Amino acid sequence: MQENLVIVESPAKAKTIEKFLGEDYKVMSSYGHIRDLKKKELSIDKKTLEPHYEIPEEKLKLVSELKSTAKKAKKVWLASDEDREGEAISWHLCEVLGLDEEKTSRIVFHEITQQAILDAIKTPRHLDMNLVNAQQARRVLDRLVGFKLSPVLWKKVKPALSAGRVQSVAVRLIVERERDIQHFNSEQYYRVSAIFALIAPDGSATEVKAELDKRLKTHDEVVALLEKCKDSTFTVESVTKKPLKRSPAPPFTTSTLQQEAAHKLNFTVSQTMMIAQHLYEAGKITYMRTDSVNLSTLCINASKDAIIKHYGKEYSKPRNFTTHSKGAQEAHEAIRPTDMSKSEIEGSSQEKRLYNLIWKRTAASQMADAQIEKTTVNITISNADDKFVANGETIAFDGFMKVYNVTNDDEENQEDYLRILPSLKEGDNLQRREITATQRFSQAPSRYTEASLVHKLEELGIGRPSTYAPTISTIQQREYVLRGDHPGTERQYTVDTLKGIQITQKTKKENTGSDKGKLVPTDIGIVVNDFLIENFPGIMDYNFTAKVEQQFDLIAEGKEEWTTMMKDFDTKFEPIVEKVMKARSEHKAGERELGTDPKSGKPVFVKIGRFGPVVQIGSANDEEKPKFAQMPADKSIETISLEEALELFKLPRELGEYEGETVTIGAGRFGPYVLHMKKYVSIPKTIDPMEITLEEAIQLINDKREQEKKKHIKKFEENDKLEILNGRYGPYIAYDGKNYRLPKELHEKAAELTLEECIKIVNNAPEPKARTRKARK
Repeated sequence: MQENLVIVESPAKAKTIEKFLGEDYKVMSSYGHIRDLKKKELSIDKKTLEPHYEIPEEKLKLVSELKSTAKKAKKVWLASDEDREGEAISWHLCEVLGLDEEKTSRIVFHEITQQAILDAIKTPRHLDMNLVNAQQARRVLDRLVGFKLSPVLWKKVKPALSAGRVQSVAVRLIVERERDIQHFNSEQYYRVSAIFALIAPDGSATEVKAELDKRLKTHDEVVALLEKCKDSTFTVESVTKKPLKRSPAPPFTTSTLQQEAAHKLNFTVSQTMMIAQHLYEAGKITYMRTDSVNLSTLCINASKDAIIKHYGKEYSKPRNFTTHSKGAQEAHEAIRPTDMSKSEIEGSSQEKRLYNLIWKRTAASQMADAQIEKTTVNITISNADDKFVANGETIAFDGFMKVYNVTNDDEENQEDYLRILPSLKEGDNLQRREITATQRFSQAPSRYTEASLVHKLEELGIGRPSTYAPTISTIQQREYVLRGDHPGTERQYTVDTLKGIQITQKTKKENTGSDKGKLVPTDIGIVVNDFLIENFPGIMDYNFTAKVEQQFDLIAEGKEEWTTMMKDFDTKFEPIVEKVMKARSEHKAGERELGTDPKSGKPVFVKIGRFGPVVQIGSANDEEKPKFAQMPADKSIETISLEEALELFKLPRELGEYEGETVTIGAGRFGPYVLHMKKYVSIPKTIDPMEITLEEAIQLINDKREQEKKKHIKKFEENDKLEILNGRYGPYIAYDGKNYRLPKELHEKAAELTLEECIKIVNNAPEPKARTRKARK
């Protein structure tokens, strides 16, 4: 038995570390947290606000193994990650395994290399309870908000909803941006560009492209300028050359890695973090949750050697970066390769691409500035006061740009007028070739991408490196936000061109407002956001969320008591929750009256129903039951009109006959359906119920029948209360209104079971839950 036990979070990390330590060390994994707050209850003492932790059932065996091994070991080393979450994992291990503080050493490292591990073993420390308490504060505060707000949403908006402190604020950002887009009034303008020629003494011509130094507002202004240009001469008024210096960006933090991986590799935020985790655990990069831009002296020296080797001595410029973000605390170094001599690695294609991005960013940060000469040429128009401006730039020395350039969010919207210009001097006459005035329209704000949302959250001080990915994943899983593709709308625009003495106009078409993979709020997300802002403005305030992060930082530094912070928060929060829960309202949150149905004279509403957004004709108080229609995916309760809503009630409609019975298309509270022989079949979202054909409906009917056949494995004539069915998790016995799981070893033999064997399984099974009627899907 080894004398030393090292406990880490992940099995992949354990394998890597085990290679570096000798035979006296056994490395085991805790597979993340070994205990947590209970899943289905608040799990926090109402008076003291102390958390009640439990070991999940699936971790009991692992905990038993860890306890047994820890007792036999002479020394236990806790080697979880170096951030607050990692510190909390080590503390939970101490508590659950009953480890003696004096015998237990806490070691931290921000890269999994042999030298880093051996150095950590030489310099152990004890648990830092300030870091643990900062993590507990975050966990408890988020639990208080989530568990107390969610029941309010169930009652006031829709069952099965949930709220979260950081997630709700992230949704607010996306909803507000969507409304900015909806309320944006686009204004037209004209962008005027020109192509001139510089004629050399030998008669050869060199092209010069320029742009008018202002934008014109009306078409009349365009025509007036082009008329003036017909007889004008164009002269170089001035040539200004200005040397510029561009410096590289600092090495990656969690936030900047997520943003650049999205721009350059098209990775989602959670995808980036998953791949980075693999690279870290394999010892390829340093710890990937950090807001520090610092590099170790070892890395700076290694980068210098790699740069000189790959690009030459003139490209090397070692430099230190400092972190400016408030509360930077997660780790002590930026994300970088553990070995700068390796610009490429073995691994999956995604791992190779992300590693290459990290290597290039790290190398570029240690490279010389780019030296650029920018040239600005002002060109006068003899018959007008306006001027054309030609911009050009030449790169005297590419420096870090040889390796890496930061992607700009707005790059795709910018036309590049920077180019190499011919040798021009003051007084040169230019020959007009063509002048073009293109009608343009001011653009609405862009919807957030995952990357730009991370940037905004960081800018506002909301969340920390470890929270960005789960926050963005959560709001999508809850369907408050979708990564949507907007097809955009077709728009006409004009292009006026002066060529020779002729002015011509062409009308062209373009697609505007199209978006791919942008974050769009759903109706439910909008209604929940509005409800929370109206009733819990403090929780939804950006400043509150950022202030909370600062308080967590103070706790981590030992300057504030975490339990005091919790009590202060809950004392103010609990009365607001009770007040909102008791408040009565005529309408449900998000409900909007569109007008009156001309056929029935009844009011038409849009609202969030039990199964999502619906249109309703009539009130619940009416003698006749209200009619419902499910809201189509391309419509919103905020913008749908009365006419569009009434279109949804053109169902039911008859398609024809099948097997001698009518096939009807209808719409109910669960969505559109096919009705045939008194049986309902849901119509998938990919098929429009207004356009579905008889053939498509028959296919759905037959598919449902096949599913039903597969569901019923075996019946028994001698006992019609018992049946063997095929369920989502495999075969089971349905008996007298209750379900009983079959042991896994009997799954393949389910159809061969006798009635006696089934009764035996039922009698030996633990008391099951009663079967409930499920919503038709």
